[in-house]
Amino acid sequence: TAPAANVETRFRYNPDVQSLPAMVPAVIPLLLMMLPAMLTALAVVREKELGSIINLYVTPVTRSEFLVGKQLPYIALAIINFLLMALLAVTLFDVPIKGSFLTLLLAVVIYSIIATGMGLLASTLTRSQIAAMFFAIIGTLIPAVQFSGMIDPVSSLEGVGRFIGTIYPTSYMLTITRGVFSKALGLGDLYTLFVPLLIAVPTIMGLSIFLLKNQER
Repeated sequence: TAPAANVETRFRYNPDVQSLPAMVPAVIPLLLMMLPAMLTALAVVREKELGSIINLYVTPVTRSEFLVGKQLPYIALAIINFLLMALLAVTLFDVPIKGSFLTLLLAVVIYSIIATGMGLLASTLTRSQIAAMFFAIIGTLIPAVQFSGMIDPVSSLEGVGRFIGTIYPTSYMLTITRGVFSKALGLGDLYTLFVPLLIAVPTIMGLSIFLLKNQER
């Protein structure tokens, strides 16, 4: 006799197993990390190459004010970039935002500060624009693609890769974007993922300010 019921495996999210709903939310954090960091990396090192960095030494502007002033325009550009990518995701790729858009926007603002801060960190460590671009690409693209869970879950990594994936901000931003796009989550579901992002902001900015101070000496 035929069985009364059949057991089948069904996916709760993305039940049709399509690639676009899985990859589009993952590409957004990748681009938001790489592009603002590359642009901001040129901010301070361009001043060094042109010699106009001397203005910092002879004015009452503090190092933190100098770096934040360089950072703010690129944060605005990153937010505009996100809005355009979100619009393309919904219209062109037909990937709807099922969760809280305000939660995603809040995460993007914090994440943009981190990304531009990494660009400033690259610019304070180097003395040429080429070196700053190379440092920014290596420091953002490789960890974001290989260790943040974009392709393989962080839980499946081992050793140094697992450690990088645990502390790298893109790992948490990926979970937020996928949660908002595909799982209809909001701030109440994702608030714990904001904590590592908020910790990364003063850490990266503090390193940038400290290294700029060492460069002056």
